Amino acid sequence: EFRRVLFRSRMAGAPQGGLEGMAVLVTGGGSGIGLGCAARFVRDGAHVTICGRSEERLAGALRTLEPLVADGGSVRAVAADVTDEDAVVRAVDFAAEPLGALHGVVASAGGSESIGPVTQLDATAFRNTLDLNVTGTMLVLKHSARLMVRGGGGSFVGISSIAASNTHRWFGAYGPAKSGIDMLCMQAADELGASGVRVNAIRPGLVDTELVGFVTAG
Repeated sequence: EFRRVLFRSRMAGAPQGGLEGMAVLVTGGGSGIGLGCAARFVRDGAHVTICGRSEERLAGALRTLEPLVADGGSVRAVAADVTDEDAVVRAVDFAAEPLGALHGVVASAGGSESIGPVTQLDATAFRNTLDLNVTGTMLVLKHSARLMVRGGGGSFVGISSIAASNTHRWFGAYGPAKSGIDMLCMQAADELGASGVRVNAIRPGLVDTELVGFVTAG
């Protein structure tokens, strides 16, 4: 059952597979954590759709993922901005096409335009960061959960951050935005659990991706 196996821990070198016959959407799947999740899913036999704003980056991600596809699975890409509701609807529907259903989502699209001392934060950058992380996650959850409920259940995972619970000086809107993802997922879990849809948020620590290059450099 997908909601039991989507994020089941596996020992290194354990046999792959287990997600055959499952359709999964990964937003922010063109790079970083999202791309890593997508790679795991395609190895495990799922029908994976990656979503992101950059068609060029998605094309590069597909070149990475296609050699990993297990028998019976597939990988596709769709360009969409998660803050655009119409685009999110199209992406969710596209992800459900291979099987006529959607079984799981990883909402990894996020980032920050807002950084610096709180006394010097730019209001527009602050709002944009909240919109990308919180509103973007909400829109993907809103439309994917409908399909999962109709299909009898599924699993939604929002990518939060350790910054949601631990203060980081000069992180601007990033911590508040990730805290918003945590609360959104807790609220949705309470609402959707009875319909067989699990909703969780995870809080990665510092991961060496393009997003944090300015931190890890040097």
